[in-house]
Formats: sequence, structure tokens, C-alpha cells
Amino acid sequence: MLYSAFHSTVAAGAMVTRAPKTDILMIKDVAEYLKVTERTIYRLAAAKKIPAFKVGGSWRFSRMDIDAWIRRQTIVSAEVQGTKI
Repeated sequence: MLYSAFHSTVAAGAMVTRAPKTDILMIKDVAEYLKVTERTIYRLAAAKKIPAFKVGGSWRFSRMDIDAWIRRQTIVSAEVQGTKI
């Protein structure tokens, strides 16, 4: 089922429009999510070490791609340490 970009609700007789939870993240969002600095995310994106794309010169990140990247990093780390996950 497709949803519109924005949805509205009626609160106390007034129409309130809210943006949905987005699956596209910005530098600050990814830094908070990964508990690192924004500078670290810039460096990883510029070095193509984290999945990212640019929109008008600003970095953007797909939440789904970041989650998959985290899983891949976990698997590689476990293989290096010789543990099974």
C-alpha cells in the first residue's frame, strides 16, 4: 500500500500535518545512530566506506543501506575474530 509523503491528523479541531518517519538520513542522523562524530561520517562517505549518495552537494544515507552495512561489518568482524554469529 502506498502512502502520501505527508499525512494529516485532526488535533483539537485543527489540522496538523506531519512528515512521516523517513528512511533517508542526513549526516547528523547517521552520526547519532552510529554514536560517532559527524566528521567521521563525512570521512567514511567521502572514502566510499559507508553507503551514501549526494543530493545537491549534501550527503544522504538510506536507513536500509546503513542497517545492511552494519550487518556486513558485524559479519566481517566476527570472521576476523574467528567467532560464529
